[in-house]
Amino acid sequence: MKLKVKKGATVEVIAGADKGKRGTVLEIKKDKMQVRVQGVRMQTHFDKKDGLQTKEGLLDYSNVKLIEQAAKKEKKEKKKTTARK
Repeated sequence: MKLKVKKGATVEVIAGADKGKRGTVLEIKKDKMQVRVQGVRMQTHFDKKDGLQTKEGLLDYSNVKLIEQAAKKEKKEKKKTTARK
């Protein structure tokens, strides 16, 4: 299934505890239909090596609304090579 949201797009959470928050999409898991949004659904994780960390959790794709598309990267023009005889 093709998703309307892409990495780097700005979205708003429309359902759940973080309703109304906006952020940029950090990661998309197409197989599970979930997205990771910057600053939304913060979770704590303990690692023996690094200690206590806070990072973003996954949200269901249906709980976010697209606000602004990600900026498109400009394609570089390829040099045309002339065939030598």
